Amino acid sequence: MGRIIKIKIAKPFLPLISTNKRIKLYWGGRGGGKSYAFADALLLKGLEKKLLIACVREIQDTIKDSVHRLLSDRIEFYDLKEYEVKESEIVNTLNGTRFIFKGLRNQDAHKIKSLEGVDIVWIEEAQTITKKSWEILSPTIRKDGSEIWISMNREEENDPLWVLLGSHQDERTLIEKVNFYDNPFCPEELKLQAKECLAHDESTYRHIWLGEPLSQGAHKLIDAGLVKHAMQPKISESTSPLIIGLDVARFGDDQTVFCLRKGRKCLSFLSFEKKDNVEVANIATNLIETKRPLRIFLDAGGVGGGVFDILKDRGFKDIIRGVNFGSKAINEERYANRRAEMWDHLRQWLTEEVELPNNGMLYDELCTVRKKYDALGRLLLEEKEEIKKRIGRSTDWADALALTFAEPVYDKGHTRFYGNGQVCLEEMFQASNQRMPVW
Repeated sequence: MGRIIKIKIAKPFLPLISTNKRIKLYWGGRGGGKSYAFADALLLKGLEKKLLIACVREIQDTIKDSVHRLLSDRIEFYDLKEYEVKESEIVNTLNGTRFIFKGLRNQDAHKIKSLEGVDIVWIEEAQTITKKSWEILSPTIRKDGSEIWISMNREEENDPLWVLLGSHQDERTLIEKVNFYDNPFCPEELKLQAKECLAHDESTYRHIWLGEPLSQGAHKLIDAGLVKHAMQPKISESTSPLIIGLDVARFGDDQTVFCLRKGRKCLSFLSFEKKDNVEVANIATNLIETKRPLRIFLDAGGVGGGVFDILKDRGFKDIIRGVNFGSKAINEERYANRRAEMWDHLRQWLTEEVELPNNGMLYDELCTVRKKYDALGRLLLEEKEEIKKRIGRSTDWADALALTFAEPVYDKGHTRFYGNGQVCLEEMFQASNQRMPVW
C-alpha cells in the first residue's frame, strides 16, 4: 500500500495542478507564496508520473542562483524520499522525473536545445526575462501538452514578459494575481511588515506588497505614454534637414545602429551586428553620398573613435561630429555629462507632436533608462552597464536617436530649425547672410 503524502497548496494556485494551460502566469507582491506554491505543485506532479521539469531564470551563474535550494528544502519538509537531490539536478528514483536548472541569458537556440523534451518549464523571477530569451525559449518548449509556468513580481510597466503576455489572456493562458492577503500561509510577521510599509509610504507598499510596477515618474527619464503617443502615425513628411545618429557597437552582442531623423519625424533605423570599423565607416559613407545628411553625430568613445577617424580621413570632417557620452555637457549647470543632456533633449522633443517608428525594441529602450542627480543637482542617468545587466542588452537604438540631439547644427540658409522641426525667426533672417542653428 502506498503512503499518503499531504501537500498543502493555497486555493489560488490549485489551477497549477488541476487545469491544463499552455501558459500559467502568476504575479503579485511579497508574501503571496508564489515560489513555495510552484515548488510544491511541481514536486507533486513529479510524483504522479515521469516528467522532465526545467527551472529557468534569466541569469544563473551557479546552481545557487536557481530554485534548486528551495526545491531541496521542500523535499526535506515533506520528507519526499522518492527524490534524490544531486548537485545540479533532482531526480525521482522511482519514476524517473527529473528537475534541471538553466540560465537563459546569452543562450542561443543550439545551446538550449536540451529543453525540447521538457514537459513543464518554470520561469522564476520572470520580470528579468528579456524578449530575446523568451523568443528562444517559447518555441523550444514544443512537446505536446507542455506547459510554461511563470512567477514574477512586476518591476516596471514594460517588463518584457508582461508586455508580451500580461494583457493577452486567452483560452491557452492563465493569468492570476496573488498577494499576501490571498495566501493563507503568509506569516503574521510579513503581514505586520506590510501594514507598517503602508503607513509610511503608500507607493512603496503598492509596489512591494501589491505587486504594482514602479511609478514611471518616480525614477524614469521618459514616460511610456509619451513614447506610445509618438509611435502613432501623424506626420506625412518633413522638410527639415536630415540628421543621423550613429551608435557604434562596443561589445560582441551590441548592435551598431544608425538613426535617421528629420525634425519632428524620426524616419528609420538601420542596425547591424558584428561589423568592424571599416565596414561601419563604409555604411556611413554610403548614407552620406545617397542621403546627404546635414550632420552625423557618432559615439566617438571607445571603438567609435576608429570609425570617426576613418570618416574624417575620407574628407567628411564638415559632416561628422564625434560625441563622447561621458564628456562635459554643453549646459554644465544642468547636466552632469553629454549623455544626460542628449537624452533630456530627446525627452523634451517627445513632449511635442512628433513621430517615431512603431518598434518594440525602441519602446523598451526609451522607457527603461532611470534618472538620478549628482551632488550638484544635475541630471545624471543610470550607467549603460547597469542597464545592460538589468534588461540584458544595451540601449543601442535609443542612444542612436539621442545622438541626433547632440547639439544644434548650422544650415547654410537663414532658418533655424529646433529639435521639434519648428521653423523660428525666419522673417528676421531672410535678408541676412548669418547662418542659423538647426537641431
